[in-house]
Amino acid sequence: MNTDLASQAASSDQPLVLPRAEHHISRTRIDDNTLKVLYRLSRNGYRAYLVGGGVRDLLLGQRPKDFDVGTDATPQQIKKLFRNCFLVGRRFRLAHIRFGADHVVEVATFRRHPGPEELPEDPSEHAFFVQNQFGTPRQDAFRRDFTINALFYDIASFSIIDYVGGLADLTARRLRVIGNPLIRFTEDPVRMLRALEFAARLGFAIDEPAREGIYARAPLIAEAAPARLREEVLGLFRNGVGSQVLRRAQAMGLLAPLMAGYEGDDQTFTLLEQVDRLTKETGEADEALIIAALFVSRLWRRLDAAGQIPISEVLELSGLLIGPYCNHFRIAHGLRHQARELLVGSYRLSRGTGRKGERRFLHHPSTPKALQLFKLWLPIHGGDQQLAQQWQQAIELAQDNRQSAPKQEVNSPARRPRRRSSRPSRPRRATQRQPS
Repeated sequence: MNTDLASQAASSDQPLVLPRAEHHISRTRIDDNTLKVLYRLSRNGYRAYLVGGGVRDLLLGQRPKDFDVGTDATPQQIKKLFRNCFLVGRRFRLAHIRFGADHVVEVATFRRHPGPEELPEDPSEHAFFVQNQFGTPRQDAFRRDFTINALFYDIASFSIIDYVGGLADLTARRLRVIGNPLIRFTEDPVRMLRALEFAARLGFAIDEPAREGIYARAPLIAEAAPARLREEVLGLFRNGVGSQVLRRAQAMGLLAPLMAGYEGDDQTFTLLEQVDRLTKETGEADEALIIAALFVSRLWRRLDAAGQIPISEVLELSGLLIGPYCNHFRIAHGLRHQARELLVGSYRLSRGTGRKGERRFLHHPSTPKALQLFKLWLPIHGGDQQLAQQWQQAIELAQDNRQSAPKQEVNSPARRPRRRSSRPSRPRRATQRQPS
């Protein structure tokens, strides 16, 4: 990639265009169904670009999670070209082109920011109006969040198109906001969290204006929709960067407004590193385990200070600790219960074997996962590693015994004995047959 040429895009109205010979993106690395969509749009006279993170990841030599398509065709025009197309979205119509039961290629028409004179008089209609303005590829590039996410791959010429200096930032491994960070973070505060996520995932440095913007606008993230923030936090752990991003978010004043006043300590962030590692191994982000990991350090500090207390009080304390977090993110009661059981279970495991109610605890469905949390936490807190091994053996033995126990036949339950009346039975009256 030519660095001198890449730097020209940021200072010119004309895009920097890298022809096929000057970049290493190959169509063999693009999903076949996405190629079908790009080719059909192009053959019918429309611009068809691969856009967003897919282009960024291909240029970095990484495997994209998904591919998105940008075009100048309107949603209705797209629908006419594809029988398997479904239009979705209320604020902005997107085309979802389905291949099979579980593969969707998302196609979006190029958009733009409207001018001040174009906005409706009613402020409540601004958001809807802003999202529904079709534009040119250049206008679409400048309305995106970061320069590295605003690169286009043109299927007609196999070239890379850069309007915002994203190629230069990729070469410099720099994360830069398109436009004024203070304005862009005010428009969408979740961009601050996404900046920390991209920096962690890609190993990029956040440029100084963006860093200052996060410090200045951090409190605004509390105004974002809780459901969206919750999904963003889960996404951090799915990508294996939860600990790194949350630690940095706390240092920049973003964590407390993000998580209803939450503050982590070094032990918690170290534990979350282990949760990230576990998520990478399993491929699944266990939200109950994540919630429990966020509060296990705080719970154990309280219990260490209080000494031995009944399990019922541990259960109550666990509920109080996770309450503000769960209320903020509107966590369902079932999931709260799971997280609370993991916290209580990890404490019970720390008290050793041979206690009252152990048999019932060994057969509890949350105990194996509580042991998983306990194993991750024990080296950080400092404890006897043999204790975790003893519990592992006890749980495995309990499971083996349960599986080998004889099962009662469901279809032929034992019949209860018929109760006999204590009253004496009356003699049967003989029936006399009438002579024929």
